[in-house]
Amino acid sequence: MFSEASRYAKDTCKNKALPYPAGMTIYGYARVSTDGQSVDAQVKALRAAGADKVFRETASGAKSDRRELARALRAVGDGDTLLVTRLDRLARSTRDLLNTLDTIAKAGAGFRSLADAWADTTTPHGRLMLTVLGGLAEFERDLIRARTGEGRERAKARGVHMGRPPALTRHQRREALDALASGAATQADLARRFNVSQSTISRLVQ
Repeated sequence: MFSEASRYAKDTCKNKALPYPAGMTIYGYARVSTDGQSVDAQVKALRAAGADKVFRETASGAKSDRRELARALRAVGDGDTLLVTRLDRLARSTRDLLNTLDTIAKAGAGFRSLADAWADTTTPHGRLMLTVLGGLAEFERDLIRARTGEGRERAKARGVHMGRPPALTRHQRREALDALASGAATQADLARRFNVSQSTISRLVQ
């Protein structure tokens, strides 16, 4: 049975022969989620695929402030390439992936995922696939916004109050207005009585 390192090396051996422009740097990024895991298998696969330097990190993929990833993104420059073993090592969501790839592209660098052959911005086919992915992500966001808006309108039509709940109930608002109209209490008195700010009371009479 293959060890994890052997599986990575076996799965990615086809990437070793891919040429890179002379003088350009190939960076790798390896990540595991917990201290009990090891990045060694990822590092071995990235080295086999041509990485000159590998940034290693132990951090949850849900974290947006991954220090070593930030260092890797600052390091890549024009003509360089950033490698990962799998896309989930780099990003926690489609939007996160596209934002990261945009940062890499703005640096003039390329990106490749060893286990995801289509995720390769160093080839026209890979760039096309990621452009399609970006379009699908935008389409998905538009659908979510449309559904959210439709749901809000249906809720309003049913009389559902949107936003924060009112500080005072209908009965309390009527009681406060009656007290103010009769002069039985000041706005400050009512604010203390109902445990709300005085501005809340003053808005009742505006």
